[in-house]
Amino acid sequence: QVQLVESGGGLVQPGGSLRLPCAASGMIFRAYVMGWYRQGPGKQRELVAKISSGGSTNHADSMKGRFTISRDNAKNTVYLQMNSLKPEATAFYYCNAVETSTGWNYWGQGTQVAVSS
Repeated sequence: QVQLVESGGGLVQPGGSLRLPCAASGMIFRAYVMGWYRQGPGKQRELVAKISSGGSTNHADSMKGRFTISRDNAKNTVYLQMNSLKPEATAFYYCNAVETSTGWNYWGQGTQVAVSS
């Protein structure tokens, strides 16, 4: 079955950086649009960024220039590089996969990011 496993979360100081990998298995990785979403305390889940199989990206406006999504199709892994982190980035970050022809939608369990001094 499809599995998405996020890692790389943790506590970081404001202004710091983190890189979140999401390893996918049980799927034809190239057939999926991959995305990162986040859900902060008391907030709704929101899109951070997504990337097509060919590498076209879409980043949320508030995160453009600081967050970058990428994928390695050979490693079945999607990454989220987060720079210049602010306290409001504190959230659970979830990996998402959507199969392009069927719309099948899968979620990882999430990884927690806390930005605090």
